[in-house]
Amino acid sequence: MDPFEDTLQRLREAFREGRTRSAEFRAAQLKGLDRFLRENQQRLQEALMQDLRKSAFEVELSEISISRSEINLALRNLRSWMKDEEVPRNLATQLDSAFIRKEPFGVVLIIAPWNYPLNLILVPLVGAIAAGNCVVLKPSEVSKNTEKILVEMLPRYLDRSCFAVVLGGPEETGQLLEHKFDYIFFTGSTRVGKIVMAAAAQHLTPVTLELGGKNPCYVDDDCDPQTVANRVALFRYFNAGQTCTAPDYVLCSPAMQERLVPALQDAIARFYGEDPRASPDLGRIINDQHFRRLRGLLGCGRVAVGGQSEESDRYIAPTVLVDVQETEPVMQEEIFGPILPILTVSSLDEAMDFINRREKPLALYAFSRRSQVVKQVLARTSSGGFCGNDGFMHLILASLPFGGVGASGMGSYHGKFSFDTFSHRRACLLRRPGLEKLYSVRYPPYSPRNLRVLLVAMETRGCSCTLL
Repeated sequence: MDPFEDTLQRLREAFREGRTRSAEFRAAQLKGLDRFLRENQQRLQEALMQDLRKSAFEVELSEISISRSEINLALRNLRSWMKDEEVPRNLATQLDSAFIRKEPFGVVLIIAPWNYPLNLILVPLVGAIAAGNCVVLKPSEVSKNTEKILVEMLPRYLDRSCFAVVLGGPEETGQLLEHKFDYIFFTGSTRVGKIVMAAAAQHLTPVTLELGGKNPCYVDDDCDPQTVANRVALFRYFNAGQTCTAPDYVLCSPAMQERLVPALQDAIARFYGEDPRASPDLGRIINDQHFRRLRGLLGCGRVAVGGQSEESDRYIAPTVLVDVQETEPVMQEEIFGPILPILTVSSLDEAMDFINRREKPLALYAFSRRSQVVKQVLARTSSGGFCGNDGFMHLILASLPFGGVGASGMGSYHGKFSFDTFSHRRACLLRRPGLEKLYSVRYPPYSPRNLRVLLVAMETRGCSCTLL
């Protein structure tokens, strides 16, 4: 028996009836989503503490506040985003109305991961609602306490004929993906992303894939090592390193490494105390499987800072590794934990070569007091996002798209980019039924004169047009 068929049928009928089309309906659902966050804030904080031992500070900053900001932005701009977009016309269409209409795709599926189990399901949901879609939400079963609240509480704040939250692990998700959706938005690993894309291809369903990868961090010799250490440590160890945009490894000269390692040790001690395990601000690894994987990576290179672990608490200390070889396991996969390898290079050129022979990352970071060095790194590499002299601060700007390139993903979202992702841009031209004599120049029998007239009429500054 298919556990999802009835739910999907209900959503398809609601979409066909046009229930999600009006701005008033979309605004009401966005306001309901905001109420869900306000009225369940304490429960959500407790769930995230149980799942990831995420501090209230990190929950507010990276889960609740960012979601509410996206909701408020969508509410303020909803009507302008929905408005038809007029486009330039040529002489052949001068008497017509030409515009782009932003239409919802239909019934869309959002599959979320466990590392930011609230943010990474609600922020895309904001875009899907604003664009007028019906939505099936699949939260991660790994962050089970947050999943429980999403399943039990979120439907109370949304129209159940148009929105559903479904449960399940890999087997159930596989069943879900056998169904035809009008759009799929997936956040997670590259391995599972390939499975999602293959399933979508069976129905020619468009996808956004928000994946990950190994995000390089280049540190120039002229940097103040303590400033770099403060910023790299914050973003590497935030959420216990379980962030897809975290700096995954550092590239610097041997001389900079000698200065950077003690600075990182100092930053870690100031942030989390002499015993980081006792710090209320350091999270824990999500489960035993990921803990054991990360503990295995501690044997790579040489531990310069940290290295302690405790399986019963799923605790891994903020760690810095040196003398790491490119062929070691820690450099073969996204780390997704509080471990920072440092690799030494002799020059900027060597660093660029190292980065460019690997898969394109989701984010890339460059530190230097010389703007031309940062701009060189930007110009000579490719990544989903880029930040100079800091960590993933580009994520806090809703005016910037967030997404990957190549193996780190396809498509983007945040702010209006979310609305655009979940909207089909429909090309529309409305022509009067009359003026047949004027338009008859297109009809056979063809003549050189008519061709010249048509070519002139079809010209548009800066673009070529096709008349069918």
